[in-house]
Amino acid sequence: MADGSKEQGPMAHGHGHAGHEHADPDQAEHDHHGHDHAGHDHSDHDHEGHSHAPAVSAGNERVVLIGFLLTAGFMVAEVVAGLLSGSLALIADAGHMLTDAVALLLAWAAFRFGRRASDGKRTFGYMRLEVVAGLINAVTLFALVAWIVYEAIQRFMQPHEVLAGPMLMVAVLGLLINVVVFLVLSRGDKEHVNIRGAMVHVLGDLLGSVAAIVAAITIWLTGWMPIDPILSVVVSLLVLRSAWKLFRSSLHILMEGTPGNVVIEDLSKALVAKVPGLAAVRHVHVWSITSGRPVATLEIALAPGANAGAVTRSVKAALSADYGITHSTVEIVWGDAGPSCALAPDGVP
Repeated sequence: MADGSKEQGPMAHGHGHAGHEHADPDQAEHDHHGHDHAGHDHSDHDHEGHSHAPAVSAGNERVVLIGFLLTAGFMVAEVVAGLLSGSLALIADAGHMLTDAVALLLAWAAFRFGRRASDGKRTFGYMRLEVVAGLINAVTLFALVAWIVYEAIQRFMQPHEVLAGPMLMVAVLGLLINVVVFLVLSRGDKEHVNIRGAMVHVLGDLLGSVAAIVAAITIWLTGWMPIDPILSVVVSLLVLRSAWKLFRSSLHILMEGTPGNVVIEDLSKALVAKVPGLAAVRHVHVWSITSGRPVATLEIALAPGANAGAVTRSVKAALSADYGITHSTVEIVWGDAGPSCALAPDGVP
């Protein structure tokens, strides 16, 4: 970030990276070790060996594991029942339950490994595993929808006999299992991308069970077999919509997109208006390490006579209070204030 206009400012606490203000609760420890960082004030900036992983709720991990065990257990029974009854709706629901089980297992593993502390190679730990799991969940849903549509077309071309009685009993039992799993997952953090992804899977499977029940009753009363593949496709389209939302949100995080509650230009203007002694803000970058964990880097210019430490702490406090950004790196551009430090678009030097 450094450019030729920067000058070394007064020693904030003695570290050799010119022009950075971080502000850190661990500053006393850094000073004690005699580091000489010019113009750095580390506040709230975790260093190697500190864990960046948020405190992952044990409740999230537990509910996901319970959901996996229930889903995987019933999936086997539904596969057998679907093959014996000849119902595409049941087979599709069983296939969906398979992806549910895999998704829940991935989510559990992501929570489990996400608690590992950061190290020299992974300075943010393993938190991104949660987002990767969410992306895999979405992709498996796309594959499932494609398979169900293909099978439905085949059923229209060559209708299959369906045993309505066994199909109805298994579909009702599947509905009950899915309701239980959905309620279990709803006790977790529903705003988390991984929990949300698992709930999307289960909700789609719940709708699949409802469709199988409707198809079984229709076949039982009328003998009209095409209802089975028709309802399978309808449920698949509903699942596709939810899968697209999950895919988009997971990919946005992996691409380090700006969180939805942040508009870069508005954030910059708001900081200048709110923080006394702050002359300008530029080169703002805000992204998420994982769901609900935004981080930011930015350059600031001080007004004449402003206290560097006080301004930096105020900027960090504003970012935390107004945008939920609790981890930020602030660089002070010394000797570059006023109009020459006007707001610049994100990423433009």
